[in-house]
Amino acid sequence: MRLIESPDLPDAVVTPSGSLSRHQLLERASRVAERIKGAPIVAVDATPDLPTIVAVTGALLAGVPIVPIPPDAGDLERAHILRDSGATLLLSRGDISDVSGSGRDLRAALVLYTSGTTGAPKGVVISPGAIAADLDALAEVWQWTADDTLVHGLPLYHVHGLVLGVLGPLRLGCRLIHTGRPTPQAYAAHPGTMYFGVPTVWSRIAADPAAARALAPARLLVSGSAPLPVPVFDGLAALTGQAPVERYGMTETLITVSARADGERRPGHVGLPLPGVTTRLVDESGTPLPADGETIGHLQVTGPTLLDGYLIPEGVRPPDLSGGWFPTGDVATIGPDGWHRIVGRASTDLIKTGGYRVGAGEVEDTLLLHPAVREAAVIGVPHPDLGEQITAFVVADPVAPADLIDFVAGRLAVHKRPRAVHLVGSLPRNAMGKVQKSLLTAD
Repeated sequence: MRLIESPDLPDAVVTPSGSLSRHQLLERASRVAERIKGAPIVAVDATPDLPTIVAVTGALLAGVPIVPIPPDAGDLERAHILRDSGATLLLSRGDISDVSGSGRDLRAALVLYTSGTTGAPKGVVISPGAIAADLDALAEVWQWTADDTLVHGLPLYHVHGLVLGVLGPLRLGCRLIHTGRPTPQAYAAHPGTMYFGVPTVWSRIAADPAAARALAPARLLVSGSAPLPVPVFDGLAALTGQAPVERYGMTETLITVSARADGERRPGHVGLPLPGVTTRLVDESGTPLPADGETIGHLQVTGPTLLDGYLIPEGVRPPDLSGGWFPTGDVATIGPDGWHRIVGRASTDLIKTGGYRVGAGEVEDTLLLHPAVREAAVIGVPHPDLGEQITAFVVADPVAPADLIDFVAGRLAVHKRPRAVHLVGSLPRNAMGKVQKSLLTAD
């Protein structure tokens, strides 16, 4: 992946552990590149600070595939990633150690490991070409240039924080400020033209009016990695004077759909396909469904940003495509104007109840309109009569579950109301702020 040739910036990269000019970053990264040159694949302890950014830049310069390891990975997860990837070297806070991996012959820039919700985490092989195509498309639709200053505090082992949040500034030549942690106070303390966050981050900022107003001079507030609740969308718009830009993507496809910098920003929707990307909806049999804004279907995508495949012991297994289409595993609606609304994961967010198909997100957004509700997650629970029962888990101020059921029934079709509401102290989330619905139980 080509790094842009641009004038040196005195503080091109700023982190809690220090800052570097662009020249200094490339100088340090070049030293890393010399030390790892010829290695088949290397791992990096992806702590959210300067050594990780230097290590990733060095690997790109050396043309060596890099495997980020989450800093909070447990011993089993860490051992699995090192063993499965075959990494021969480990870069950790400026040090390079031999981890005696088997090595792999990959033509890749990154190997990112999925969250492992359906088994052990899988290594997703992403090419330099896919990253370049994605960043160039985002630069076009977000009007992202070298004149921007990007501020975020996201983890450096996912698409959002690493590919967009580090490789984007490297490719486009803009300034990067990483705040270490994505707190409202940290974001407010660092002036920028673009801010990246996940819904949990934006929810906390919207709940801190002073921090939110400090972001008003920014050009773009970008949200991704999970659906942004409509009340948070509206709160940010009211406090900052601009609606956030939502986008959609996944590890295997990078970013494929987004609102535009110079276009409409529609609450509850993630926008239009990026240049070069095509999307469609299909039913369970693979038959295309209409883009009428109402029909819920399985979302498929195709374009230059797709993964090369998954790591397997024998090499790389190509992705499972249907006529060139990648099945995202998400369900969505697409309007006649091309705007996408993500309903959620097909496995957890498409609830089939009493002969109806109900999107969990619609019920969650309605629950969040209740003044007592702070967080909500909705799932389908097996039911002998309905097939699945709509069940809500809610973090709220004192409120009766029956009142919340009636609240939803008065605003949506009655069959979309939760049949059960459980008041909980918190919702289980992963490092990117996504609710882990598989961990929700009524006990």
